[in-house]
Amino acid sequence: MAMWLLKTEPTVYSYDDLERDGSTMWDGVSQPHALQNLRKMEKGDIALIYHTGDERALVGIAEVVRGYYVNPEHDDPKLAVCDVKAKKRMARPVTLAEIKAHPELKDWDLVRLARLSVVPVSGAQWGLLQEMAKKQN
Repeated sequence: MAMWLLKTEPTVYSYDDLERDGSTMWDGVSQPHALQNLRKMEKGDIALIYHTGDERALVGIAEVVRGYYVNPEHDDPKLAVCDVKAKKRMARPVTLAEIKAHPELKDWDLVRLARLSVVPVSGAQWGLLQEMAKKQN
């Protein structure tokens, strides 16, 4: 099982929307490095859902229920998608400012490659982020 971070603009599609819908096709990824990451996603992987824009925070966890496949809505075999379902909300949102302030996360792709919308998450990073979500600000 691999772990990922998926970015979304909450005014376009939020974690609330995912909870309401139950599951969705995760699309809209066009950046080549992000597409490479998405093509590695498999059923059973888990993903942190990160809201971009004004929020800039980890807000929830999703499970990949269908791994990478070509987007059936476009005539471009390069456009990858996967299907995810809502799993649970973070104990509290973990902001980008908190993530950037943590020395163990300074080299993480979320911090280093800000435009990347699909980011791998190591086991150590996953555990640290879950602990951060449990702490009160």
